[in-house]
Amino acid sequence: MLYDKLKLYSESGVYPFHMPGHKRNPMLCDGIMPYEIDLTEIDGFDNLHNAEGCILEVQNLAEKLYNVKKAFLLVNGATGGILSAVRAMTNRGDKVLVARNSHKSVYNALELCGLTPKYIVPKVDKEFGINCSITPSQAEKAIMENPDAKLLIITSPTYEGAVSDIKEISRIAHLHNVSVLVDEAHGAHFPFSKSFPSEAVASGADAAVASLHKTLPSLTQTALLLTSNESLINSFAENLAIFETSSPSYIFMSAIEKCLEFCENASAFDEYIKRLNSFNEKCKSLKKIKVLCYGNDEVKNHRFFDFDISKITVSVRGLDINGTQLAEILRNDFKIEPEMVCSDYVLLISTVCDTDEGFARLINALQIIDSKCSVKELNACRYSITMPKIAVKPCECSGKDGEFCLLEHSIDKISLEYVWAYPPGIPIIAKGEIITQDIANIIIAQIASGINVCSTKGKIPKEIYCCI
Repeated sequence: MLYDKLKLYSESGVYPFHMPGHKRNPMLCDGIMPYEIDLTEIDGFDNLHNAEGCILEVQNLAEKLYNVKKAFLLVNGATGGILSAVRAMTNRGDKVLVARNSHKSVYNALELCGLTPKYIVPKVDKEFGINCSITPSQAEKAIMENPDAKLLIITSPTYEGAVSDIKEISRIAHLHNVSVLVDEAHGAHFPFSKSFPSEAVASGADAAVASLHKTLPSLTQTALLLTSNESLINSFAENLAIFETSSPSYIFMSAIEKCLEFCENASAFDEYIKRLNSFNEKCKSLKKIKVLCYGNDEVKNHRFFDFDISKITVSVRGLDINGTQLAEILRNDFKIEPEMVCSDYVLLISTVCDTDEGFARLINALQIIDSKCSVKELNACRYSITMPKIAVKPCECSGKDGEFCLLEHSIDKISLEYVWAYPPGIPIIAKGEIITQDIANIIIAQIASGINVCSTKGKIPKEIYCCI
């Protein structure tokens, strides 16, 4: 299909008097970059925004594998899909229900689209200090309190793998004419094994965004916007033409194709599940370190509707090392780089491409670290999301007069910027929210724990941009 067509064309001898500027010459960088298959929309190579040929074939394959009526290829990440979907599913001024643990791209969409957010705060798992599932009762309560809401946005799975009951939440939402959008960025692998939770659109969501590069073998920035709601298809296409580049990368699109073709191989996922099950058994030997839903820790011990077993959250809560130190040991002593570091846990993302050697190295590392750890409660910064105090809608913050304040002098002021730990990119405080002493303490403590805290204006931890 697309990749083969690109490869054949690169060998055809046709000289490219067109973009891109590298002219498909691999000699420019020792053949490392795939210039020879990087094209633009020349004759015979279709158009992402009006697919009728080889790109349409890739979309059709995605629709087949994800069992949806329409799959849009995304080449500027899940972010482009979220911005497009939110704009397509709302009108300016609408009220939307939003899980407070949403990625900052959702907050950017709220601001750009002039929406009024009403937040649903997930409960926190006491054992691991992570966000739990959004429950149907929480969704129903939010809908009843906001009968004019038009859209419900939920992240499922969360970064750490907590999955919400999308089927029941969607049923409740649709009874009240509320549409459901799921940020399923970390669940692109769900359709390919029964050992994974059910995917969002199949469970009744109106739309979902799945980030292929996060958990499947595809290039960074590749993702899919999925829907089976025919009334949304045209609007999605219109908005993708706004938020997605008009010069899409053919390398990225062919990477999506190759990824989907790989996913047709069920045996690869069968072997992956075997590796996860083996890792699960070996985790039972750990005495002090805890691995979320692995080893002696069961799903039923947590407030999760379901759990994504590809996520490996390793907790050292109550031990004499913190999450930052655990990450450093994994990195320096065992050459294992984790995905995310928090105050008293690290997150590792496994995928179908992991090897037996990789899992063996990880369990060996955990067993050695476990044997050397001692029980000792450290003063870790345990940040949990709370209901924010909203003074100004995010969309009304632009143009307001502001000034930089020292963080310690910003208490009770209105923030005109976002502050977030990255990863996972969930705002600690959003535009228009009142900065409390607790928020300031959390920011200071997270930075002191070695967590990477960012802000829109870039002056955190010293200063934050506030409304005058």
